[in-house]
Parts: sequence; C-alpha cells; structure tokens
Amino acid sequence: MLLEIVPLYAALLGMLYLALSLRAIRARRAARKAIGPLGETALDRHVRVHANFAEYAPFVLLLLAFAELREAPEGLLHLACAGLVAGRFAHAWGVSREPENFRFRKYGMMATFFALVVAVTLLLASYLFG
Repeated sequence: MLLEIVPLYAALLGMLYLALSLRAIRARRAARKAIGPLGETALDRHVRVHANFAEYAPFVLLLLAFAELREAPEGLLHLACAGLVAGRFAHAWGVSREPENFRFRKYGMMATFFALVVAVTLLLASYLFG
C-alpha cells in the first residue's frame, strides 16, 4: 500500500520547517551567536520555536503514516494531519510574538496533541480490533 494522505501534509510541514530553520539561522547570524547560551529574547524564541517543531512534528507524522499504512479511515487521517499542520503554525506564531501570544501557543499545542492522540488511537485500534 502506498501512502497517499500523510505525505501531502508532511510536505506542508516541511515547508514550515524550512521557514523556521531559515529564520533561526538569520537570527543567530544577526546576534552573532552560533551556539551556547543565547540570552536574547527574540533569538531564544526563534530557536525554541524551531526546536519545538522538530520535537513534535516528525514523530506525529511517523505515527500518522503508520496509521495510514494500517488502513486507518481517510477522514480521520485528514483531520489529524490538518490539526497537526494548524497546530504547528499556531504554536510557531504564538511563541514567536513578543509579547508571547499564549492563546496561539496553547491552541497550537492542543491541536498537536489532538493529532498525536488520534494517531496513537488509530494505531492501537488497528491492532486490537483490526
């Protein structure tokens, strides 16, 4: 079976990851800090947004891809993938603001956790009931 749903959303998230990476690189160059204690609010925010994305998006995408391979319902896959994309955009936007927009950060994490829970549930259900 070929993956047909998750790769589309992975590509969208890949574009966001590239944008966040380039922004973090530019901020590091502007601050002349390659590594180590940053101590600059804007730079710290850019680096943490990038890192948080890298911590969550690949793992959730992997679980969703496994669920798709286990023939999870397409509608639920689209819903979870769209939630992950929206959540990662919202989180990045909220944390990037100065002052921080906690509403976007909170809803971004809620949408990300929603996608994670759906992926885990679909996978486990495919083994328990499948």
